[in-house]
Amino acid sequence: MEMTGQLTNARLSFGLYEIDVQTGELWKAGFRIKLQGQPFKVLTILLERPGQVVTRDELQARLWGKDTVVDFDHSLGTAINKIREALGDSAENPRFIETLARRGYRFIAPVGIIEPPVTEPAPTDVATNGLSATRLTVTPRLQPSVAEPTLALPTTPVSIAPAARTHRISRLLLWSLIAITLLAAGVIGYYIASSRTVTDPPHIVQITHNGHLAPSVDSMEDLAAAATDGVHLYAATIDGGHSVLSAISISGGLVEPLNIPSEVASPALGDISPDGSRLLLRDHLSPESEQPLWIVPTTGGSALRVGNVLAHDATWMPNNGGILYANGNNLYLSSITSSTPQLYATTPGRAFWLRWEPNGKLLRFTILDPISHTLSIWQITPADRTPRRILADFNQPAAECCGVWTANGRSFVFQSFKGGNNDLWQLSGLSTSNPTRLTDGPLEFESPVAARSGNRIFFMGADSRYELDLVSPSGQLIPVKGFLSNAVRVEYTRDGKWVVWTDTDTHLWRARSDGTEKLQVTPDTLFPFLARWSPDGSRIAVMAREAGKAWQIYLTSANGGDFTPLLHQTRNAADPTWSPDGKTIAFGGTNDAMGKDNATRTLDTVDVATGALQEIPNSTGLFSPRWSPDGRYIAALTVDQRQVRLYTVATRTWTTLAVPSGADPVWSPDSHYLFLHASLDPAQPIDRVSIPDGHVDEVVRLADSREHDAVDYVFGGLSQDNRPLIRARIFTGNFYSLDLK
Repeated sequence: MEMTGQLTNARLSFGLYEIDVQTGELWKAGFRIKLQGQPFKVLTILLERPGQVVTRDELQARLWGKDTVVDFDHSLGTAINKIREALGDSAENPRFIETLARRGYRFIAPVGIIEPPVTEPAPTDVATNGLSATRLTVTPRLQPSVAEPTLALPTTPVSIAPAARTHRISRLLLWSLIAITLLAAGVIGYYIASSRTVTDPPHIVQITHNGHLAPSVDSMEDLAAAATDGVHLYAATIDGGHSVLSAISISGGLVEPLNIPSEVASPALGDISPDGSRLLLRDHLSPESEQPLWIVPTTGGSALRVGNVLAHDATWMPNNGGILYANGNNLYLSSITSSTPQLYATTPGRAFWLRWEPNGKLLRFTILDPISHTLSIWQITPADRTPRRILADFNQPAAECCGVWTANGRSFVFQSFKGGNNDLWQLSGLSTSNPTRLTDGPLEFESPVAARSGNRIFFMGADSRYELDLVSPSGQLIPVKGFLSNAVRVEYTRDGKWVVWTDTDTHLWRARSDGTEKLQVTPDTLFPFLARWSPDGSRIAVMAREAGKAWQIYLTSANGGDFTPLLHQTRNAADPTWSPDGKTIAFGGTNDAMGKDNATRTLDTVDVATGALQEIPNSTGLFSPRWSPDGRYIAALTVDQRQVRLYTVATRTWTTLAVPSGADPVWSPDSHYLFLHASLDPAQPIDRVSIPDGHVDEVVRLADSREHDAVDYVFGGLSQDNRPLIRARIFTGNFYSLDLK
């Protein structure tokens, strides 16, 4: 889309951002972002021609004039950097502004024109009465322009016959001209139609603007569901740094936290009752797989426990016929107060996002495979209850989930990570193949929910950015600059000369501690989670996986190259940690939050030279081992992360440390302290435990440190001077709606 002329009074949108050219203001999800005059002008010029190259000469002429003497390269580079900083963009992985070396810049995201408020009569559906949200027209991907052909009419003079034949010839001439005109119009129309996009861009309406929706984390079995009663949307939001369940007005986007009883800590939404009056909730505070189910009125109030049920997801049966819930690899049917649930079906894995077709003739659900780490959609009928997969050949590896039917049953909408982005797709009716794409970035579109009537869907548009922070001596988080700014998990060699880290783009790097000699260690076919230096700094043990496969442990040299699997097994293997002599590696499995597989959870050691395995005594139910640098202890976590255990190697005994929970343990180089992230505590503290006396000091409270703009944190390791490094995720998510054709 190319704007007509220079922008003067336009209001434009791209991603979560809006720009008002007349007032010179830039907004993100309802919050104003500071952008100075010159960078703002550069951004405006780029927005005039999205998808097209704006040359450096053009920018110079528009901004300074050809005869103005300035340090143009420096000024333009500074302006572009300020724009990227405001948009959370980067030159290496651009989402908005692409640099073309020695040529200029190009704005690569779709740009929409924000129309004035619509005054048309409100629809009769109670789900959309009073809708006054911003209407957003999203431009499609730019197509190469094709010149529209012109058809020249014949210019040969027409001879006029004698008077006796004048009337007949005049009629003949008239009909000939009409025929030629119609033919010309048809040809022109054909070429115009064939040179333009056949389908109109989807008309998306933005409902919320504060960006406070809570994100999904499918790798942690946390699929952020939403529901509607026709007047409100119910979903998890971020309030004061914590996730709360809220009611969101469809007509105006007003967000009001629900009054959820205290016994339902960290509620996760499963479904809403067919009459729209009750919510089906489960606790999601603990990483344990199965949790109690609760029923809470949408207006708030006391919670009703669903029998003695434990489940990881659930839905109402059609026509209030009870509750269908998932436990392990089974689906069970229970009434609200029943103590004897009935086995309904057995599934090929753990089932999530259970959704009935409006007439109750078909159930579709998502299977999250804990070994291949794939998402796939399956269906069963009440008649035979045999699971069958749909969309089997749509994506390799599978990455489809979270589908819903529209209220009229004409469409099934699901999300899929395909082509590098999470987007929504549409199946027609009960079809199981050949879906059509509904969205095409740049946001991550997810969590669809159908309106109570018609063919409208609601969904989340999300955008995330990450930064690595260093905890200062006063407990403040200071953004890390330089080559580690995009890091997630970091580890230095024992002598401090080298550093290895994973980044937010799922790559593994190593460099000298000053950033020189930077090298990508893992190939693009591997997705690393963490890496550990051998004691002498010559090798690296890496927890990583290939697409569609389980987590494994690999060994490589400090200079990369050969990437050798340490083990030969199909279960998940995680958290390698070296013995002080570098001859042995201890490791464990993954906890339930990263995918509950059927393997026994124990800690084992493997001889690096021979591959011989040996189980660590009394380690059943533990994971995430960390060998102390002096070799005296191994720290580990219980699978539910509520306890931190300490294994004394000499005596082969375990003790429990006096901390309420733990994640990502890290030893200080002198083995005197164990640092932990108390991730189950709402305050999100980083604790430092003195070893062996067990005294606990709180280093920082992450939930109080950044004015609540981060939705989650990862304790990424220690700096060279033993200060915690924290990966913060700043997430912005809003609700949108779309009427399907």
